[in-house]
Amino acid sequence: MMNKTLTNIRHRLLALDTASVSDALDSIYIAGGIQGIKPQVAGHKIAGPAFTVQYEAYEPEKNTFMNAGTYIDEVPEGAVIVVDNQGRNDCTSWGNILTTKALQKNIAGTVIHGSARDISDIRKMNYPLFAANIFMVSGKNRARIKAVQCGLNINGVKIEPGDWIMGDDNGVLVIPRDNLMEVVLRAENVEKTEHRILSNISEGTKLEDARNALGYAVPWELKG
Repeated sequence: MMNKTLTNIRHRLLALDTASVSDALDSIYIAGGIQGIKPQVAGHKIAGPAFTVQYEAYEPEKNTFMNAGTYIDEVPEGAVIVVDNQGRNDCTSWGNILTTKALQKNIAGTVIHGSARDISDIRKMNYPLFAANIFMVSGKNRARIKAVQCGLNINGVKIEPGDWIMGDDNGVLVIPRDNLMEVVLRAENVEKTEHRILSNISEGTKLEDARNALGYAVPWELKG
């Protein structure tokens, strides 16, 4: 179970969106958005520390069958599972069995650099799944777990265990844990700035004037 501080951070992130958090990351020159990962169950927002899983290609001897990974038994409540299956489109690393267990354990969501399957079941279970691809072919005897709680590099974005993952209908991004509070504060300022701009233009102010007056170029530096 998350402690009170982490629970508070999670609530604050869930009150934001990934666009604002991305702007906050930009302001400290961190590229956090993971390209190619898309929400597979619409309308979900997730935030939590990363539990990382690295897969590797594997081809066993003929007539030898290998069980799927059981790493999920180690994943703590509130974590976001990040699986790197090398972006493979030809076999899966997530399905309805893992989803069922994830829901039982109150895991916040799953991000797959690769393919998932059983998408109809997962949507019926309303589980927050973000993946690069949907396919039906099993990863059994095609991929195996190489390591858990290890550093990953997905499409140029580094992810360490304990970094924070945030996802919504815009996609998924990574917040380095050492920058977490700074990013949250800056993202909150971004949203406040944008809400002020929206309020002003709704009242008839020219867009250019509202942006200039309220600091649209640097919205993380909240004015007034």
